Amino acid sequence: MRLKGIRRSRNVEMRSGGRRGGGIGGKGGLGLVGVLAVLAIGYFTGIDVSPLLQGGGQQEISRSVDPADDPAAGFSAQVLATTEDVWTTVFREQLDRDYVPPRLVIFSGVTQSPCGGASGATGPFYCPADSKAYLDTRFFDALDRQMGAGGDFAAAYVIAHEVAHHVQNQLGILPEVNAARQRASTVEANALTVRLELMADCLSGVWAQNVAGLMERGDLEEALNAARQIGDDTLQREAGRVPQPHTFTHGTSEQRSRWFRTGFDSGRVAECDTFAATQL
Repeated sequence: MRLKGIRRSRNVEMRSGGRRGGGIGGKGGLGLVGVLAVLAIGYFTGIDVSPLLQGGGQQEISRSVDPADDPAAGFSAQVLATTEDVWTTVFREQLDRDYVPPRLVIFSGVTQSPCGGASGATGPFYCPADSKAYLDTRFFDALDRQMGAGGDFAAAYVIAHEVAHHVQNQLGILPEVNAARQRASTVEANALTVRLELMADCLSGVWAQNVAGLMERGDLEEALNAARQIGDDTLQREAGRVPQPHTFTHGTSEQRSRWFRTGFDSGRVAECDTFAATQL
């Protein structure tokens, strides 16, 4: 991916851990309404919220991104900038709306969010409660070495996918699906989440179509390969399990790569409505 000369987004914060703060009802605590909100978000996202509810919230120090100190952070800031430019234009031209970009939190080891605690093992995630995406850039190494999905555009796809969840949040899709999940059985809730994730893959493809001028030979295949490598069926097989479709929460490898390609080929948000699709 050709990023030379591309600006770095200012919506990026680097975090380092500090002392622990208060929990429920304590100074700076959540209160009852906050606790209920966190529980709902935790159920929706699948993130472990227990550290936050038990008063283990970290007070952390943020600093600006210095690519000289952390090239992966500099890369992430540039990719985030491309998502800002793309979605500002797409919202205006296709949706007749204004786009408000998310912030990207880059951390090392562990961090806290309104959606609960996270670690490098958690993987990247988007928290709708604070409109921030969370990323330990060491995940890029895991994507390459453990999942066989290396390359800079594969890493860019990961960021674009989390930003796509922010797009869903701005469009009101995330809270609507959240409400539906809480009324559904576990199997039905998983099925709704699959559609949500496949839509995010498709929206990532819309982003890729709009940054095609920055792509190099092989970049598209890197993104498609990354989508395939993190399909539920592939991950379950690699874990030594027989794939169980009723437990899927992100979609199969074939579905993920196909919906990314749908967004890339069309470049249009309207083509990404997985909830209207009769077959995924």
